[in-house]
Amino acid sequence: MPEESKAKVQCVQCQRSEYEVPLIVLHFRGRQMWICAQCLPILIHNPNRLATKFPHGNEVMTGPLA
Repeated sequence: MPEESKAKVQCVQCQRSEYEVPLIVLHFRGRQMWICAQCLPILIHNPNRLATKFPHGNEVMTGPLA
């Protein structure tokens, strides 16, 4: 069974589950995560608030597109 299917499916920011809110899947540096529509603007407009939740999170703001 793939490791992603064992992971708890919840928003990376607010930890609400797929049974509480619709979630959007994210792939970053080989890791799969989810974010809800309410927290998506944080990822778009203020990603540094999520930096600790991503692998190599400090690179989210300092990557080639920053």
